Amino acid sequence: MTRELGVGIIGCGNISTTYFSLAPLFKGLKVLACADINVQAAEARAKEYGVKAQTIDELLVNDEIDVVVNLTIPDAHFRVSRAILEAGKHVYSEKPLVLSLEEGEELRRIAKEKNLAVGCAPDTFLGGAHQLARKFIDDGGIGRVTSGACYVMSPGMEMWHPNPDFFFLPGGGPILDLGPYYIANLINLIGPVKRVGGMTSMASPTRTITSQPRNGEIIPVKTPTTIQALLEFVNGATVTLTASWDVWSHRHANMELYGTDGSLYVPDPNFFGGVVEASGRDKDIKPLDDWEHPFGKINQESPSGSRANYRTAGLADMAMSLIEGRDARCSLDRTLHGVDVMTSILKSGEEGRFIDLTTTCTQPAALGIEEAQALLK
Repeated sequence: MTRELGVGIIGCGNISTTYFSLAPLFKGLKVLACADINVQAAEARAKEYGVKAQTIDELLVNDEIDVVVNLTIPDAHFRVSRAILEAGKHVYSEKPLVLSLEEGEELRRIAKEKNLAVGCAPDTFLGGAHQLARKFIDDGGIGRVTSGACYVMSPGMEMWHPNPDFFFLPGGGPILDLGPYYIANLINLIGPVKRVGGMTSMASPTRTITSQPRNGEIIPVKTPTTIQALLEFVNGATVTLTASWDVWSHRHANMELYGTDGSLYVPDPNFFGGVVEASGRDKDIKPLDDWEHPFGKINQESPSGSRANYRTAGLADMAMSLIEGRDARCSLDRTLHGVDVMTSILKSGEEGRFIDLTTTCTQPAALGIEEAQALLK
């Protein structure tokens, strides 16, 4: 098989700049074209990054394109990914892959029938910090993981996003928007989930946009904005997850895991880097010795400071898995299990009962230093 796959991008909004700018870091990828329902948006991105602007229909029949990246809004993910598969091309989607398990199973059916691959973000669990945490757990650093607590909380998205409407509609909300980062990392660190319970609420039926250019506009809220969940893992561990856009400030850590021999403190799963800390039975919390993981190195400046950003690593890993004939780390099975976890949490909140999951998956293969280096040009 070819050592490089032609890549097309559908959806040229805010997140597309990340894929356009970071894809050149990786082997196996060559971005050739982009499309958007807004033709001007596609033309602007094409000019900015030196690729071809096409209509969606043109991109789907472009013989140079092997894999299409779906960066549309969550409510369109299923329709667009299905069209990509039906056009005979592999698909890699932004999270969440779909908004229901039934939609995900339909994508699985088409992919299997056509011998195509489906992958999905988030890929931040491939970052240097989270792979260091994975190695520490795998090496027995805290013994057997028995429990944990995760928090991702803020006042909301309407304060910075120019068009935040979809965040507050079905398919949005903090559990489907930010939960994927936490759940993907928990699967990476602990494995699959067995059952979940959840309580859900919203602080207000409307939100007032304070970002530009729509400052002052009021938008409806039609999905829970505070979710408190309990996850029971196949290995017996129980982890609490709180995701909220109704919190102005807090002092909770992003992710803590507790084991039979110690505790592990994991940085924000929304990012690739950060400091990993741990304690043993002596309760002395110390940073783990840093390692030279390629996806933990600072490579970007942002308004919030320097950071490691290697988004597109999951797409590159999927491309190389197709070339090398191996399992992709951001695979359909793991992504669909994550969808099952999130939608079951919301269902539990609606119905007031624990929900047994109907999907499962394996832990992704660890991505050590050599494996990460092999993905980079």
